[in-house]
Amino acid sequence: MFFLKELVQVVTLHPSYFTPALKDYLHTRLRDTVEGSCSGKLGYIISVLSIDDIGRGKVIEGGAEFRISYKAIVYRPFRGEVVDGVVASVNKMGVFADVGPLQCFISTHASHTRTASGNMRPELILPSLTSSQLIPSDFAFDPNANPPCLTSAEENLTIEKGAHIRLKIVGTRVDATEIFAIGTIKEDYLGVV
Repeated sequence: MFFLKELVQVVTLHPSYFTPALKDYLHTRLRDTVEGSCSGKLGYIISVLSIDDIGRGKVIEGGAEFRISYKAIVYRPFRGEVVDGVVASVNKMGVFADVGPLQCFISTHASHTRTASGNMRPELILPSLTSSQLIPSDFAFDPNANPPCLTSAEENLTIEKGAHIRLKIVGTRVDATEIFAIGTIKEDYLGVV
């Protein structure tokens, strides 16, 4: 879900930027610093809409700090939210879909234990969730397809890289700088769009 939030950021500038274009440098530095970043508590900062106030600079060693108040559009996923995404990859473990800046995993297996390669562990997010609740049972992984995909013989559907899907977020895990989500396509009106 998208929100309009009033936020504050401290921006540090080197003295070489202390010119008549100081405010322009501060605007650019703020946007470069916060846009596209993720704060687990707030969510993903999509865009800075307006800069409301630039505080007086405080001289520090090697530069100055400026406290900037601004408004931004923030995206924070919630359990039960239905979203549209684009499939980023398909493997025998499941489907990874990009929902804006968020990557959502839809599992084809009951549990995963690998984390060294960055794979999520759904049982940590939703301990009681089984794979039968995430992907319809008629979908099967086809490793011989190019690219690999999930196919449904009953409905003649294919989930492959680049496909647009509608999914429901069934769980999230928030870290300090990242948000992980688990989704399902096994409900009415969900799946390939």
